[in-house]
Amino acid sequence: MEAEAEPTASFDVNAFLVGLDTIFDAHEGATKAEPYLLRAMSDAENAGDNAGLLTVLNETMGFYRSQGRHEDNQWIVQRAIELALRMRLEGTEAWTTTLINAATSMRAAGKYDQAEDLYHQAIDSAKTTLSPTDRRMAALHNNLSMLYSETGRPEQAEHELEAALQVLQSSSVDPMKDIDIAATHTNIALILLELMPSTSGGADTDATARDATPPVARPSSTAGASHGTDGAPSPATSEGAELHEAMRHARLSLEIYRDAGQEHTGHYASALAGYAQVCLAAGRAAEAVQRYRQALSVIEENYGRDNDYYRITAANLVQAQEQADAQRQVPAETTSDDAVPETGARTTATAAGSTTCSAPGTTMPGNAASPNAATAQALAPSATAPARTLSGLKLARAYWQEYGKPLIAERYPEYQGRIAAGLVGHGSECYGFDDDLSHDHDFGPGFCLWLTDEDYAAIGERLQADYDALPDTFMGFGPKAQTARAQGAGRRVGVFRIGDFFEAITGYRQAPPADSPHEWLMLDEPTLAAATNGEVFADPLGVFSKTRQGFKLMPEDVRLSLISRRLGMIAQAGQYNLPRMLQRGDGAAAWCAINEFAEAAASLVFLINTPVSAGYMPYYKWRFAALRRLSRRMAARLPQVCAQLEDVLRLASAACFGGVGFGEGGKGSAPAAAQVDSTVAAICAAIVAELNREGLTDSEETFLEWQRPYIEEHIEHKTACLVSL
Repeated sequence: MEAEAEPTASFDVNAFLVGLDTIFDAHEGATKAEPYLLRAMSDAENAGDNAGLLTVLNETMGFYRSQGRHEDNQWIVQRAIELALRMRLEGTEAWTTTLINAATSMRAAGKYDQAEDLYHQAIDSAKTTLSPTDRRMAALHNNLSMLYSETGRPEQAEHELEAALQVLQSSSVDPMKDIDIAATHTNIALILLELMPSTSGGADTDATARDATPPVARPSSTAGASHGTDGAPSPATSEGAELHEAMRHARLSLEIYRDAGQEHTGHYASALAGYAQVCLAAGRAAEAVQRYRQALSVIEENYGRDNDYYRITAANLVQAQEQADAQRQVPAETTSDDAVPETGARTTATAAGSTTCSAPGTTMPGNAASPNAATAQALAPSATAPARTLSGLKLARAYWQEYGKPLIAERYPEYQGRIAAGLVGHGSECYGFDDDLSHDHDFGPGFCLWLTDEDYAAIGERLQADYDALPDTFMGFGPKAQTARAQGAGRRVGVFRIGDFFEAITGYRQAPPADSPHEWLMLDEPTLAAATNGEVFADPLGVFSKTRQGFKLMPEDVRLSLISRRLGMIAQAGQYNLPRMLQRGDGAAAWCAINEFAEAAASLVFLINTPVSAGYMPYYKWRFAALRRLSRRMAARLPQVCAQLEDVLRLASAACFGGVGFGEGGKGSAPAAAQVDSTVAAICAAIVAELNREGLTDSEETFLEWQRPYIEEHIEHKTACLVSL
């Protein structure tokens, strides 16, 4: 009798999307959306459904953006792009959508250079993958307009709005019930305010409504707020005319929501906040207070108070209240001829949905010494939190913005679309782990410029001379105190050929091919970490990022082989030799065994989380800093191992050498040794459980050496260097 086949795991994308919509329709996004998304991410991975996983990642990008969870969103963005590249989706509709969502997330995180590059890549891709009337084209232009607005380019922002407007005009069935068009009216109103010099000192315009995006962005829907109206705004002949036109657009937006019965949708809060901003510019602060309160109610009901949208809208409310008090008006009673009629008696909105009210990094209005300080304290974030030391990456990005970018624009305009910039390579600042102690060597203003061989031959030496002529002090830092190893051939900043840069770190001008596993195995993890860390500030040509990405895409057979090797070392050092050395009383040998065990276990955590999303384990100095950071990520695998390893290391002295000198009070090493043994066993049990979840084994054997054959069964090309003897 034939054995019955085991059921295979599957992932239903449509059911996932329906379930997510149900959560938001029930206004439960604040508490239920994230667990649902993380569970779906795991289900799609376990089912081997890359297309389904990409859908989940796109949804997660939108949700984290709506929550102001920009740090958490960085690895989601990276993972989505890397997955799409691995799936070879370039030139497809799914690739365009992923670029749009990634760009919008980077813009929301304040990473404007990267966002702009991604938007332009998305536009190029959209020209061949989307029809001219596809509403995602409108969303794309709208989001790019927000980036221009947030970076002080309102004229270009208005141009993008007009491009989006044309798309929506040709696709809308009923403009008076089209909430995408309503969002456009809000956006146009705010752009008109930006073009009025007298409004520059008002409340946080960007924080009110420009990022009118839904909580999630799908391949089948717009990736952000779209635009459209029955006509593009014409330039005002005077500031009063512009203000009148802005009020008309803002009021019309609310009317569309009302007529469409969509006052319980996510965009409504943005429309309310946008209308409030126009009211402030018009001197109608009392009405602005009313609208901001309604917007806050919408945000709180769906997403709680712990997000950027709520905090910044709350700060704007404080400022509006101050203006209203100064005008001696009563906010709740004051209306005007331009006020939008309500559909029913209401003092606070109960609308549902989400809104994004600002880009991170936007300065919120001060409120420390105002008549409404208590309100400010309750609604706005603390202004007394200690400032962190400026990191090397932030210093490099600021230095690039201040000097590097203008240098290329002024002296090499024909190469603006070809030169990549960023900070990658050796040095604690490239890992983001630098602090005050790091400032004594190889720290200071600087960045890398990466050129193709052809471009370097044409301008490389001249560009390096111009780079060297840049100021050597910036923001109170510098000159850069370089050690001998960071000069000459080992220099870490300046102008590089792309191939030379990676060859200096790895010995390879580009990543070894997948069919050369022996070459991959010659590259240790710290080397690969140095080649793939840091940040890329700009890469319009994409060649540097593609080369860097190649080193992240470790072949699966190599990853599995390394996992098998790490299991072997964990078993040998931690499970077998450590207790034997302790029993023999050879503390030095036991200490060495603990070191080998900890290194192998830390490496395994990175490999299990996959280099393409988690990166590589760096060299010993930053091993645990990187492991802590990885373990704090959402949906990280084996997150508990980091703390357990630190416990083992903390107890190592007493376990290996014991005695009063190590706080044992004369008890000797036995209690500490027992605790170390117990913790090692717990780590190994967690590893076995994770291997089973990953489908890499179906064995429950906790002595990890015996798990190696199960892992190696999954190696497709069993080259001699990949499998154990």
